[in-house]
Amino acid sequence: MTASHTLPASTADLLAHTGHIGLVQGISAGHFTDARRPTGCSVVLCPQGAVGGVDVRGAAPGTRETDLLHPSNLVQQVHGIVLAGGSAWGLDAAGGAVRWLEEQGAGLDIGVGRIPLVPAAVLFDVMMGDMRIRPNAAAGYAACQAAGKLRPAEGSVGAGAGAVVGKLFGHGRAMKGGIGTASFTVDGVTVGALVACNALGDVYNPYTGELLAGARQADGKALLDARQALLAGQEPRPVLAGSNTTIGVVATDARITKAQAHRLAVVAHDGLARAINPVHTMSDGDSLFALGTGQSGKQLGMMTLSTLAAEAVAVATARAILLARPMPVAGQPILPCASDLRQPGL
Repeated sequence: MTASHTLPASTADLLAHTGHIGLVQGISAGHFTDARRPTGCSVVLCPQGAVGGVDVRGAAPGTRETDLLHPSNLVQQVHGIVLAGGSAWGLDAAGGAVRWLEEQGAGLDIGVGRIPLVPAAVLFDVMMGDMRIRPNAAAGYAACQAAGKLRPAEGSVGAGAGAVVGKLFGHGRAMKGGIGTASFTVDGVTVGALVACNALGDVYNPYTGELLAGARQADGKALLDARQALLAGQEPRPVLAGSNTTIGVVATDARITKAQAHRLAVVAHDGLARAINPVHTMSDGDSLFALGTGQSGKQLGMMTLSTLAAEAVAVATARAILLARPMPVAGQPILPCASDLRQPGL
């Protein structure tokens, strides 16, 4: 087998990673970021259709049209995925994506027209500013207009604009989350991921174990390490159910079945577990979608595809945090980002 990427190791390697979801044939991605407060939405589009799968691990999800992705259900292809902030209200963004795709002639042919099928998932970012401002159908439409094959922006944009991580000991000791992308290619087949990280837990370099961002100590000047704090018996702060969530899309241009797409979504969560701790909690709605466009015309063994999917998700999650930037919100303290607390040279 021939591969076009090597695994990153250091934080510098993660930042230098050149893969992204737009390298998957048949896939484009774009964002809308609301200038009025930190929120937005992101789209992964496959207008020519892609088999889809989903795996929801968090106990407090916010999703749309996930049932149609079950391997035993009728529909075989979808035409895009929407990731959005705004909690339940953000699901409205999918309506804008449906409208845009219909205008492009994409969708399930029903004789009298076409119905674009666009599953979606949302994350909770309504603590960041005026909660009455949230992604709507116009936001979803704008994200589609911005979509392309170039590397999508990362960090505090789109669905990651209002993301926050490390909330186990209170929102005031948390840090800025974001959205990231990565991909790996083997034998002409690419697997890419786009991940918006709004996790309750801390985020780590999946290869070195370095703590990148998360709950801070009481003075706010250094990372606490929530895992060590919990093991030492420190009590976490009460957390509102559903107030966290990491959502994302894994896409490949390999030829796969709908059942295989489901399996890719399942194993892709391994990447979240390598980068986030704790993960899949009662207060997270962690959900990952999988898409297979088949446009490479090639097949690749599921063992290799699964490995690539988990690695892409792990790297994308870390990049979401490393590229996040502080987002000022009127009347609220500015939450620091990973680069604010990272030691020089790391």
